[in-house]
Amino acid sequence: MSELGQVYDPKTVEPEIYDLWTREGAFDAEPGDPGNSYCIVIPPPNVTAALHLGHALNNTIQDTLIRFHRMRGDNTLWMPGTDHAGIATQTVVEKRILAEEGRRRTDHTREEFVGRVQEWKDEYEAVILGQLKAMGASCDWRRTRFTMDEQCARAVRETFFRLFRDGLVYRGKRLVNWDPATQTVLADDEVEHEEVAGHFWYLQYPLEEPATVDGKTVTHVTVATTRPETMLGDTAVAMNPRDPRAGALVGKTVRLPLVGRLIPIVADDHVVMPDPDSEDEKARFSTGFLKVTPAHDPDDYLIGQRHDLEMINVMAPDGTISDRHGWSDAAGTDAEQFLGLDRFEARAAIVEWFREEKLLESTREYVHQVGHSYRSHVPIEPYLSDQWYVAVRQATPSLPGTGTIAGTDIPVNSLAGTALEPILDGRLRFVPERYGATYRTWLENLRDWPVSRQLWWGHRIPVWTLAVEGARPQDLAAAGGKDLVAALQASQADWTFRVETDEEDPALHRVFVVLARDDEAVHAALAGRGFVLDEDVLDTWFSSALWPFSTLGWPGETPELGTWYPGNVLCTAREIITLWVSRMVMLGRYCAGDLPFRDVFIHAMIQDGEGRKMSKTLGNGIDPLVVVDSHGTDAMRFTLVSMTTQTQDVRMPVEPMELPDGRTVNSSPKFVLGRNFCNKLWNASRFVLMNLEDTPAWDTVDPRAHLADRWILSRLDGTVAGVTASLENYRLNDVGDRIYHFVWDDFCDWYLEAAKVRIQAGEDTPKAVLAHVLDHVLRLLHPVAPFISETLWQKLNETVPARGPAGAGEPLLARAAWPVPRSQEDREAENRFELLQDAVREIRNVRAHHAVPPSRRVEARLEAEGHTRSVLLDNRDLLAALARLGELAEGPAPEGGGSATAAVGGARIHLLDIVDVEAERKRLTGRREKLAGLIAGAERKLANEGFVSRAPEEVVAAERVRLAGHREELAEVERLLEAL
Repeated sequence: MSELGQVYDPKTVEPEIYDLWTREGAFDAEPGDPGNSYCIVIPPPNVTAALHLGHALNNTIQDTLIRFHRMRGDNTLWMPGTDHAGIATQTVVEKRILAEEGRRRTDHTREEFVGRVQEWKDEYEAVILGQLKAMGASCDWRRTRFTMDEQCARAVRETFFRLFRDGLVYRGKRLVNWDPATQTVLADDEVEHEEVAGHFWYLQYPLEEPATVDGKTVTHVTVATTRPETMLGDTAVAMNPRDPRAGALVGKTVRLPLVGRLIPIVADDHVVMPDPDSEDEKARFSTGFLKVTPAHDPDDYLIGQRHDLEMINVMAPDGTISDRHGWSDAAGTDAEQFLGLDRFEARAAIVEWFREEKLLESTREYVHQVGHSYRSHVPIEPYLSDQWYVAVRQATPSLPGTGTIAGTDIPVNSLAGTALEPILDGRLRFVPERYGATYRTWLENLRDWPVSRQLWWGHRIPVWTLAVEGARPQDLAAAGGKDLVAALQASQADWTFRVETDEEDPALHRVFVVLARDDEAVHAALAGRGFVLDEDVLDTWFSSALWPFSTLGWPGETPELGTWYPGNVLCTAREIITLWVSRMVMLGRYCAGDLPFRDVFIHAMIQDGEGRKMSKTLGNGIDPLVVVDSHGTDAMRFTLVSMTTQTQDVRMPVEPMELPDGRTVNSSPKFVLGRNFCNKLWNASRFVLMNLEDTPAWDTVDPRAHLADRWILSRLDGTVAGVTASLENYRLNDVGDRIYHFVWDDFCDWYLEAAKVRIQAGEDTPKAVLAHVLDHVLRLLHPVAPFISETLWQKLNETVPARGPAGAGEPLLARAAWPVPRSQEDREAENRFELLQDAVREIRNVRAHHAVPPSRRVEARLEAEGHTRSVLLDNRDLLAALARLGELAEGPAPEGGGSATAAVGGARIHLLDIVDVEAERKRLTGRREKLAGLIAGAERKLANEGFVSRAPEEVVAAERVRLAGHREELAEVERLLEAL
């Protein structure tokens, strides 16, 4: 056998080992393979950019679980793939093309632009999959999916068809969260709220006719607003009906400044009444008059619905002021000067106009939460828009159950109900449990899901629409002709249609046709009859919600779907519990008939050393491939696993590191933990392998005959049981901690030292035990640190092909069996060996204190009784070897001094002739004099009433503690001098 290199070199080892796994199909899974099914579908990384450290953590955790279950004999599939990430990817590519070519998206045809994005996707998907492999991911790469590949696209079309057929998809003009930067709608959970320092501006709106309030003539009302630009779309002023002024003012009209529009004053309970002394911040800032802009504020939208107010949109999709999107009375007014201005430019200009017109009553600073786009990070704009929605709280016969979820008005057989029910009855489990409350609260307050996005990159909404004026078509033949119906009926695809009357124009009707799958002949027939395919695409989360079953072949009844659905666990971060987890559960039950997974493990988020989120903007991110290159994949993985507690966040200090090529990059000293551990294991294994020649068969030795063997085997059994339980319960940091301490402390620091002495003395049993323990260490470590463990496994197979009670080692550790405890832990052996360890430690401490070199063997005498005497004498050879003792005889220390004593378990072990009596007496005498002075000084200070009464209590207490310590040390010095 070739010896292991003296130094572990991950750069050499890792590519060779991954090639070995690939050649041998180590990660391949087939539906007919034996074992219980175990499946994780990878949270598909966005094809926007390379992976970051958060991805490294998430995928390390998944790979740890996958390798563990594969070794347990489960039929294990880790399904890989990537996500098209509609908004993010389109934005990145648009910026790139604009920067490099000076061309905008609209300078291309739709097909040209989608082709450019596809090129980006192909480039970065290759990068991402390469990164995953470099990080040791053991996915079945043959099954790699993409959220826009044909299989996933078929699942998207089928799902949309079913939802539309069941009346759960509808189109309507609603107030939405609009991102002016990407010019698309966002769902509520795609909006991030940030604290912003802004202002309340107090604007005077003149009454059309003066009113009398409390005997005084009132000529205007004052509204307070943080968004003056929206006043151009005001259609009312509201006040609380309990306001004492309401009787005189409700029903009056005001003339909207700038525009000249006459708008009513209405009474609505939503309005907060003013109270400058209130604890409610809104009441302190309120005037009692609320400007109502139904097309630009969600609360105003509801007021507008209650009072049947006009809804006027005064903005273009890019956030500029415009009269082309629903605003009809700007022409010829002072408002015209603001057309074309950006919303924030318009804000400043409108405030200035009010100031010049003496209509700006005052300005107050105000800090408040403002919604921002999770992609572009600009403030979102509440915006009136036609969108497609999924009705999440509507009952449907396609889902089981009747009635409502207890304590809510959510139907059991609604999408929200079908996702909420499993968390309530325990079928769906969150780890840590607290995140289940986040999931539950979100579903209980869920609004309909806007699924249309105004993008070109994504799954195009599969709805063909025909606008019909006049009589409402009674069926599809009346709208599209009998030949169209015939074409649909001849198609292999299921189809459905719906006729809806326009909300604002009863003479306008829209005929919608939806197919479950693409059919070019039907598409041509629809286009020929004037039907138009919807321009929008579906929300990215729509296709992602299908990921657990679309990747397995749904809507087909595939062997993969039958074997691995439902899956077992989703491993993700808390930030997408609402965005993704809830929707996977909804559509998993709706489409595939069951939960997509039973457990949701929410791992901690990695922050920098100051508790900040890692980001490109802050420059505090760490590239995982930099860590792989500098420390090795296993070092990175071991460190990340060891940090993965079930707390909310973990901190990783970030420090600059200079590369050999002169570049400076970010890394973290935390990764030294993993690198040192790998080096320690490598060196220990190298020693073991060099000493395993002629290792006897397990059944020819008696590992119960020697205390050290009994102890290490018991410690190994406890470690196997503990690591197994920790993996089963997602206590990842406990996995790393248990393996670390067993390998470093028990195996390397103690058993190797004991075995070395015995092997040198000609014993064979330690060889068999070493081979068995190393075998199990590698099995335990493999899920966390797969490269180094597989490398050492191959060498162990060469050296000792058959070892331990398990027999021959499997050719690949990646496919080896997970270890199980041999028997009950041997508590007696552990207690006896711990006593021996204590004795060795104490002897080493005494030797160090007296500067006795490690090479010198020291004669010793033992004074002990009972159990302690038995343990130390029964194992005197081992004690002598580990503590570097010569003869260990029983009896007291000889007269004349020169001895030092180690005390352990009631026993005294005298180390002979290690003390220079005169030098020690001189040292101790000097120490006695110094301690006497310190004690006298402290006693004087504490006797001083002024010090005791005036000094802080903690200072006085600390002085008393120091005095007690000095007195204890003086007593010990006196004892030692007496002994000399």
